Amino acid sequence: MRGALDAIGVAWRRPAGRVGLLVLALLAVIAAFGPLTLPDPTRQFGLLTHQVLSPQAAHPFGTDQLSRDVLARVVNGLRLSLGIGLLAAAMAALLGTTVGLTAASLGGAAESLIMRTVDALLAIPRIFILMLALALWDRVPVWAVVVLLGLTGWYGTSRLVHAEAARIRTEPFTAAARGLGSGRWRVALRHFLPNVAGPILIAATLGVGDVILLEAGLSFLGLGVRPPTPTLGGMIFESRSVAITAPWTSIFPGVTIMLTVLAVNLVGDALRAAIDPRST
Repeated sequence: MRGALDAIGVAWRRPAGRVGLLVLALLAVIAAFGPLTLPDPTRQFGLLTHQVLSPQAAHPFGTDQLSRDVLARVVNGLRLSLGIGLLAAAMAALLGTTVGLTAASLGGAAESLIMRTVDALLAIPRIFILMLALALWDRVPVWAVVVLLGLTGWYGTSRLVHAEAARIRTEPFTAAARGLGSGRWRVALRHFLPNVAGPILIAATLGVGDVILLEAGLSFLGLGVRPPTPTLGGMIFESRSVAITAPWTSIFPGVTIMLTVLAVNLVGDALRAAIDPRST
């Protein structure tokens, strides 16, 4: 874990990593405290007329086709996207790490069986599984979106962890630990896990961006979190009827998605360069 913290420090010293971390920190602060100062995202300011207002002092991002404040909805959608992204990526990292370490620790036929199963799961398109599962719900709860995204996002991490752990188990210090009486699980926790912490951190960071894009895409298709809960992808979907006359209703949530994913990817690339300089 010390190596992972050191990698974050090295990433901070890189210009791209610093920009990504600062943007992510700013977005996180806005998502955490913004809803406390903004109006209710479901409140309709022109309940009778459904008037669409362009950006102005009272509504900096304007209002949408139902006269709801776009800024309030974007901030609440950002909070939801970041929360789903972090939780689902953490779940995927935990599952992938557990499976990868277990396969490398068991070895032999059990290792082959586990990793061939992972390969088979990787062959199934993730978006297909998600669309099929979410289509069964009439109204999808947020926890279900998190669980489904987490349960379908760990395959790549498990292969990464397994490959690194399999390399480490051939090192002399691993053989020495076994010779001193350490069991396979003790070796996995004391030797495999600290050495794969860096790749896990990179995979989890990049996974946050992937989950945010997936959640936005599913919401755009009407398969994610349903209205009136604001989501960035759902806002773009709902604004189709006024996309030409009121472009701000789709531009602001779209730009927010772009900035968030770009910041996450900048941090992930900086971490990769810090942990493995050869990748640059």
